[in-house]
Amino acid sequence: MSKIVSPARIPIIILLLAVMLLSLGCTKEATPAVEEPPPKLKVVTTTSLISSIVEAIAGGEAKVANIIPPAQCPGHFDIGPDAIRMLSDGDLFLMHGWQGETFTDKLIESADNPKLKVVVLKAKGNWMTPPVQAEAVGEIASALAEVDHENKVLYEGKAAELKEAIQAKGNELKSVLEANGLTGVKAICAEMQVGFVKWAGFDVVASYGRPDELAPQVLQDLIDTAKEAKVHLVIDNLQSGAKVGVGMAEEIGGATQQVTLSNFPGAFAGTETWAKAIEKNVTLLIEAHARYKAACPP
Repeated sequence: MSKIVSPARIPIIILLLAVMLLSLGCTKEATPAVEEPPPKLKVVTTTSLISSIVEAIAGGEAKVANIIPPAQCPGHFDIGPDAIRMLSDGDLFLMHGWQGETFTDKLIESADNPKLKVVVLKAKGNWMTPPVQAEAVGEIASALAEVDHENKVLYEGKAAELKEAIQAKGNELKSVLEANGLTGVKAICAEMQVGFVKWAGFDVVASYGRPDELAPQVLQDLIDTAKEAKVHLVIDNLQSGAKVGVGMAEEIGGATQQVTLSNFPGAFAGTETWAKAIEKNVTLLIEAHARYKAACPP
């Protein structure tokens, strides 16, 4: 037999229900809405020379995707689906001016990304040298600020700090090179390293291209030139290959030493930034010249 609710109690029950509903409504309104953080700027770069600068300037304000691994030659890198996917989701694409033949409009068209802004960086010369690196920093900061106005002050401030650090590191390493007696040392080197090796104070008596570009007679002329000049070092470029330099050093004979440098941060372990990469190159040059002096006849 069901229990009958007294009519006198109905108003009380209705009142209690109303209070409960009102309480629930107040609780819902009291909970603040969670705002989604603004999406990070998506920057795609062609090499670690560019990506390392973007990461230093933008910090946590940008998500950086780099296309070419630092140990590979940009001129011989085959663009695949991964690069297209990066560009299809990017906001800003930063590339070197000398990559025009490799990164053609066809790649950008394949990404089919109307919002993608493409910037061809104009800094010329070897980016591992402090003056060119500082120029590139300013150019990249301007490109970031143009697509992300809200963080313009941040980018400009970080760029100014980075330029000062680059100048200081350059001065420091020049002093180290001079202290180790490398000023005026005669060398032959890969074309891609000429700018850096000259900055380091070496006397570059000849340079050579990629291994697949060297005809036998060209190679012999280089060896003859090196012997006549009594070069101390044969300096290879990691991204171009070191086999030719090793063979030339052996043919030149004497105490001549071979050493391989990198033009890109991250190619050697522990060199993810420009500062660490240039320090590594300087250390390799000092060690190679020390081997030369140790091998010289008394």
